[in-house]
Amino acid sequence: QAQLVESGGGLVQPGDSLRLSCRSSGLTFSRHAMAWFRQAPGKEREFVATIARNGRSSDYADSVKGRFTISRDNDKSTAYLRMNNLEPEDTATYYCAAKHTILTAPLTRGEGAYDYWGQGTQVTVAA
Repeated sequence: QAQLVESGGGLVQPGDSLRLSCRSSGLTFSRHAMAWFRQAPGKEREFVATIARNGRSSDYADSVKGRFTISRDNDKSTAYLRMNNLEPEDTATYYCAAKHTILTAPLTRGEGAYDYWGQGTQVTVAA
């Protein structure tokens, strides 16, 4: 059974950095594009970033571009989200998601396209 487990969230101050991890099991990690989404209280879940299964391409929401970096280590079956210069507006529960895909498939931001989801990790940015 496929499973995604996020970790690395916490309470930080504005301007701080965090690195989230998403460890997978029960799936062929290298055949899945990975993505991060987030959901703030009272808001819908939104796309944050995605990375191709070979790690050679990525896409970011405008709100995080230049501050967040998505990466992956296929040998460790783990995806990461490095978040720099965090802002209070980044406060949310962060979810990782996996999408089985062919190598040449385009990246997608739509959450409906993703096959597997983690339970989420809370990130709170406050002074």
